[in-house]
Amino acid sequence: MLKFTPILLAILYAVAMYRFSVWRTRRELDARSSELADPRLKKLTDRLAAALDLPRIKVHIYEIDPVNGLAAPDGRIFITRGFYRKFQNGELSAEEMTSVIAHELGHVALGHSRRRMIDFSGQNALRTALAMILSRFLPGIGAMIASGLTTLLAARLSRSDEYEADEYAAALLTKAGIGTAPQKALFTKLEELTQSRSGAMPAWLMSHPKTGERIAAIEKLEAKWAR
Repeated sequence: MLKFTPILLAILYAVAMYRFSVWRTRRELDARSSELADPRLKKLTDRLAAALDLPRIKVHIYEIDPVNGLAAPDGRIFITRGFYRKFQNGELSAEEMTSVIAHELGHVALGHSRRRMIDFSGQNALRTALAMILSRFLPGIGAMIASGLTTLLAARLSRSDEYEADEYAAALLTKAGIGTAPQKALFTKLEELTQSRSGAMPAWLMSHPKTGERIAAIEKLEAKWAR
């Protein structure tokens, strides 16, 4: 029984972390967000809504500066104040901003937002269990190895989700008559907008696919549709 103790503790830890993470995320978003009211974007999100046979798509502004979009576990869509500011300043078009919303809708529709919270909790539990086990055989470095392995796993899962959300967004934007050009244009701007240095990082260590790979995946999808 004792040899299973780290695993049982890890499972209990994962459940507790999941519940706490969901509660903390909801509380943070409720406290620091409000519904977006922008007539330029509403015209385009109404087209997305019509393509999905929905009455409307509600988007919220999350009051933080980093450039990012977010799909919450409860299904709400957020763009950060920093991202919206880029649009207000003319650095992004309304269509490019709408492609972000379509991407986050993909995360919700495909169940990524809730699963990511579960994955995050599970990865923390896995890291804890591995560290406890490996430290018995590799004192001093067992915890580092456990952390490295779970980081690689998280990055791989995240990249897979991003490709799936990109594909969903491309199909939705096409159906709504907006097309994929704004989506691909946004990809080329993202590294500069986020001040990313990911170009020097191995792709398998990145939580998002490289820009060129994301554009190539969309173009491959378009070629498939054309056939």
